[in-house]
Order: sequence, then structure tokens, then C-alpha cells
Amino acid sequence: MKCRDLALILIAGLALAGPVMAENLIPNPSFEAAAEGQPAGWAPQTWGGQGSFEYADVGHTGEHSVSVGFEQGGDGGWTVHVPVEPHATYRLSGWIKTENVQTDGGRGAIFNLHNIQRVTTPPVVGTSDWKQVEVVFETGPNDSVQINCLLGGWGLVSGRAWYDDLKLEKLSMENWKPSIAIDADAKGEPISKYIYGQFIEHLGRCIYGGIWAEMIEDRKFYDPVGHERSPWKALGAVVMNETRPFVGQHTPRIAAEGNGEPAGIVQEGLGLREGKEYVGYVWLKGVLGADPVHVNLVWGDRPDDGQTITIDELPGPYAKFPLKFTAGADTDDGRLMIISKGNGTFHVGTVSLMPADNIQGFRRDTLALLRELDSPIYRWPGGNFVSGYDWEDGIGDRDRRPPRKNPAWLGVEHNDVGVHEFIALCRLLDTEPYIAVNSGFGDVAASVEEVQYVNGSADTPMGKLRAENGHPEPFEVKWWSIGNEMYGGWQLGHMPLEQYIAKHNRFAKAMRAEDPSIKLIAVGSIGPWSEGMMSECADQMDSLSEHFYCQEIPGLASHVKQIPDAVRRIADAHRRYRREFDSLKGKDIRIALDEWNYWYGPHVFGELGTRYFLKDALGIAAGLHEYARQSDIYLMANYAQTVNVIGCIKTSKTDATFATTGLVLKLYRKHFGTVPLTVATQSPLDVAAALSDDGKTLTIGIVNPTMTALELPLSIEGVKLTGAGVRWQIAGQDPMAYNEPGDEPKITIEESAVSEASEKLSAGPCSVTLYELEVSE
Repeated sequence: MKCRDLALILIAGLALAGPVMAENLIPNPSFEAAAEGQPAGWAPQTWGGQGSFEYADVGHTGEHSVSVGFEQGGDGGWTVHVPVEPHATYRLSGWIKTENVQTDGGRGAIFNLHNIQRVTTPPVVGTSDWKQVEVVFETGPNDSVQINCLLGGWGLVSGRAWYDDLKLEKLSMENWKPSIAIDADAKGEPISKYIYGQFIEHLGRCIYGGIWAEMIEDRKFYDPVGHERSPWKALGAVVMNETRPFVGQHTPRIAAEGNGEPAGIVQEGLGLREGKEYVGYVWLKGVLGADPVHVNLVWGDRPDDGQTITIDELPGPYAKFPLKFTAGADTDDGRLMIISKGNGTFHVGTVSLMPADNIQGFRRDTLALLRELDSPIYRWPGGNFVSGYDWEDGIGDRDRRPPRKNPAWLGVEHNDVGVHEFIALCRLLDTEPYIAVNSGFGDVAASVEEVQYVNGSADTPMGKLRAENGHPEPFEVKWWSIGNEMYGGWQLGHMPLEQYIAKHNRFAKAMRAEDPSIKLIAVGSIGPWSEGMMSECADQMDSLSEHFYCQEIPGLASHVKQIPDAVRRIADAHRRYRREFDSLKGKDIRIALDEWNYWYGPHVFGELGTRYFLKDALGIAAGLHEYARQSDIYLMANYAQTVNVIGCIKTSKTDATFATTGLVLKLYRKHFGTVPLTVATQSPLDVAAALSDDGKTLTIGIVNPTMTALELPLSIEGVKLTGAGVRWQIAGQDPMAYNEPGDEPKITIEESAVSEASEKLSAGPCSVTLYELEVSE
């Protein structure tokens, strides 16, 4: 063996179990490298107060340092993310200089780790020349740390401090040999099926452009034809007529001049596929001479690259004319033209075009994936949207429902999807509806009328209206929430907690008086808001909602663990409420975490249309594990949002696919057990286990947020296994891999049979693995 080979072996051995050579892991530790006038790789961040952050021309060594100052007291610093090894010991050191640093609840001038709480160097206060400080810490499951050059720390500090010459050294690392131990005699409460809930909101391309099959944008002409916001272009003389419009505020009136040139309107950017049928209709009225009107679907630039439907006669009043086309080629830039070469005027009321294979107005491809997802409950219609939504805009003749500016988000709310369509979707998916009422700009009377419309018999005033709109039988919706995120200043109708407590109680009493069978979910947010709601509204709720979203952070394991950490943090807070609040004695008010997800990155799929990667799938799986571990306190969790937006299904104009997170939700919903068991393992591995209802199968979920394939010794108490079963895995070598609609999926669920899984399990690198194993009789 060569000396070089021997040296490499020795170094590898030390990396597993012993002291290692000290190497500074912090980028730009002395702040000498600059980028656009700032220290390269570092960024300022404030948690309290208003301060000044300087790239200082003074240093302990060299020419630069960073500086933080607060005149009135604050908490902030310069930050950097550094990759580390899990289960390793590190030393963080550096030099600090201070000027008149005084504490007001804070620590002083320190170096600390943002994501490993209370790891901090000794504070430097007062006025001090350069002073070296250090702290030794263990990383635990983290594979990334945020280092802060901090003035403050869990409180406010005034004065100024300078920071220089930081150093992060790895001292040792554990010999990480994870295993799995399951105690089948230590069972938790059954896992609620509602943790696999979903949430759809009238936002971006979640409903329109995602679930709903309509291809025409602004089909009711909310914006004037030719306006910069309108998807419609004018050919010839087009004006918006405000006198007795067909729907909304105005209707396009087209003047054909009889000069051989077409006059009309055109919309581009339609997604068409060769051989596929498209159906729809157009509402028209005109005067003698305006006919014939031609409706053209065009898929190319050649004269024969299109199909025309000719409407020979236009009546005086509006009439509905059916459309049916078969596309002759693939294109993502198809055009629909409504034109005349006659000599007269005609009006276009509304236009509709959908793939002929739509199912009750819903996209067939999206609906197929929703059925695979098999969510047991869907929350609707919001979200922030609901606080400005009038539910009566979404009932009655779909073509006569008024288009509105979306009250919370960009774009237009077409009101094509309302109560009836939402209930139809739920029945197509064999799922339960969960409706949010408007407690923002809405009032109690409107919420009571909505409950009566949805659940009342046909002999009630609103039930009679529902029957007139095509559904005599009540919809029997059980789950209702009063409002959304009313604690936030971004919410329409936001008010102080004390006022909202009274408002919630008025809503709840009136809605229950209308239908005592309904279950009410109140608005919560851990901290003062949830505490106030639990204290003052416990008699007027069945569950309390919570929301959380996580950003992207460096480090695969650190990114993944954010989700289960958030689930656990909320559960811990609610357990404290149960211990401390007399209002909760004898009650079992559980958590409805009706919005949760990652939320970061560019909007690839329309407004808030973020992309999800393999690493996000691992986090969602770890979140499901945590719901299982907290099964005694979680009633519901609604992944937000289902399609596009921040959703687990992504669509293009013509295709739909599961995002990586959707694969996890589908897999666990279909195969993970219902009776959670106690599991012991070693982080950053995340493992959960559950028995089936009948006890005949044991499921084991494994999240491996490392890039190393693992063989995991397995020990089980309380049941015996045959060794046979099935193994599903979602894995890849690239944590940033993703699926794109229309392309072959890069990330899939791989299924294989197993015959010897009683003593050892395996998990690929960067993977979610789910075992379903037979239990011996």
C-alpha cells in the first residue's frame, strides 16, 4: 500500500470518529472580499429596532470589519450560512470591539448560531478594544448553520460593535451508524385522515388555468378589449358598450364596415393539441348586415391552419351559439377570432372554449391527478381571497355572474367557479367540502345566508334559491371556518384581537343557530392571538386553525427539518394552552393546520406558482411523520395549495403532473398506516411507523436527508414480521431535481417487492422510503 493511500484511509477514519484537522469553514471570515460595496457572502438582518450596518474601514487584522449600531436599542447583525456536518462538534471564534454597548434585555455583542438556539459566545459590553471570544457546540441534526455577528440577542442592546476574523473549526464527528427501533406496544391515538387535506384558493392559476378547464381568459370582458391588461385584441372598430351590458360593466360592440376587412376580437396564446376536440359557445346579438359572423380557431400561419364556424344570422336579442373544433396541429399559441366582414354592428356577450373531454367543466388531466391524490377534504375559497369575497357572486347562471377584480390577489375573479362547482368537484373526487366564510369585509347575515343556501332545506328562503339554481337537495357541508388569518394586517377587515373575539363569537352563534350540526374552525396563530381565541372563544369553536410556511435554507437536512419542527412547535404551544387555560378544561379543541407548505423561489407557474424540488418532498414527508407523532392534537392539515400556486400539482396549458411534494402526499395517503407507534432512531434521519387499522400490516416511513445510501438495522417489539412486503421510494442524486408538466418525470415513485425485511431496511440517498410489511398471525 502506498503512503498516500494510507494517509487517505487515516483521514477518512478521523472524519468518522475522531479529532480532525482545523480548517476555517466560514467564507470571507475577515471581510476583506467585497461585492458591490458590501462584504461578499454576508447580509445584514434586523430582528428589532432600527440600526445602522456598516462595512467598516477598520479591522482587527487587514483593512475591514463589519459593524452594527443601535441608538435606541435593537437586535440585529451580519449573517452568513455555512454548511456543517450533522452530529459533529465545532468551535466558533472571532474578535469583537465595542463602544458604549448597553443592554436592555439583550445579551450584548456576540457571535451566535441562529438555528441552534442559545449557542452564543460570551457577550462583550461597555467599551472594549478587540477581544477574542469563542464557543464550542454540537450540530445535532443540522447540516447548515446561520452565523450572526449580533448586537442584541433575545432582547435589545444599544451602542456599536465591530466584528472581525471569525473562524469555524470542526473538532470531531460522531461515528454515525443509525438504526431503527419500533415499539408496537406503545401506540398513539389513531392518525386523523384529515391530515391529508388540501386547500384551493382563487389565486393565480390554482383554479382558473389549473383545475377549471376554461381556456379563454377574461371571457366576460372585465377589462376593455385592447387595454394593456386585456388578453383580447381589437380588429377594426371595437368599443365597450356600457348600456345594458350582457354581464359586468360593459360589453364589446364591433362595427363591421363592409370594406372587406375583418372587424372583431381575437385572443392568442391558446394551448391546442393535434386531433383534440374543443367545445364552447359564444353569446352574440347584432343588427341586419353584421352577419355572417365567423368564429375561427387557428393553430398556424398558413391559410388552412384553422377551422371556421359560420353564424349566418344574428337575432336582435342575445343568442347562444355552440362551438366545436378539432385542432389540426400542436401549438401553445393558438388563436380564437370572432369577426365579421359585413356592414353593421354586433355585440359579444361572453365566450367559452374548453377541451371536449372536460368533466363538468374541470380539466380531465388535473382531475385524474386529484383522484390519485385522494385527499379526504378540501378547504375553499380562501385564503386571503375570502375576506373580500361575496359568495353570491358565484351562484346562478354562470354566464351572468359578474366578473370582479380579485380582492386579495392579482387579476380577475371570473366567478365561473362558485359554491355549486366546488361541491361538484368534491363529489367527483369523493371528498368532503370545507367552506370558509367571509369574516373580513363580510357580515354575520351573509354567513348565515350562505350556511342556509348550502345546507338549508328547499322550503327556506336560501334553500329555495339553491333549488332554483339546480340543486333541490341540501349539500350537507359539515366543516366551516370563520375567516382567514384575521390576525394579519394584510387581511381585508383586519382588526385588533379584542374586537375580533367579539366578531367571531357573533358569527359562530348565528351560524350554529342556523345549522347546529356544523363544525366550526376559528382563526388562530400561536402566541397572543391563539391565546386570546382559546381564552374567550372556546365555547364557540370546534377546532382552531394555524398556518405556517417555510423558506429555503442551505443544507439538505436543515431545509428538511424546518417542516417537522414547525408542526411540533405548534403542537407544543397548544398543549401548553390546554394546561394553562381554564376555558379549555373538559374540551378537546384540536389543531386544524389548514395551510402549511414550503414557499420560496420564482413564480414559474403564474402568481405564487413556485416550483418544488426533491428536497421539498423530503420535508413534506417529515411533516407527515410529525403529524403522526402528534396524532393526539392534530385534527386536520390542509396542504396549500393544491394546483400551481404553491401546489403539489403543476400544469401547463395542455399538461399536468405531480410535483415532488405531490408524490409524497399521494404515497402516504394511500399506504401509510393509521395507528402510530413509538420509534427511536438517530437524526437527521426521520422515521415514523404505524400499523394498519386491522393490525395486519406495519408501515415504516424513512426520510434520509443525506447523500449517503443507508443500511438500517431494525428491531421491533410487540409484533413479528413475515419479512415480506412492498417498498416504495422517492429518491435521486440531485436534491434540486423536479418534475415539469409535459416532460418525462425526473422524480417518480419506485415500487419493489421485499422478502427479507425483518432485520434490516435500506434507504437511498436523498430519499423518502415507505415500507409496508406483513405482520405474522
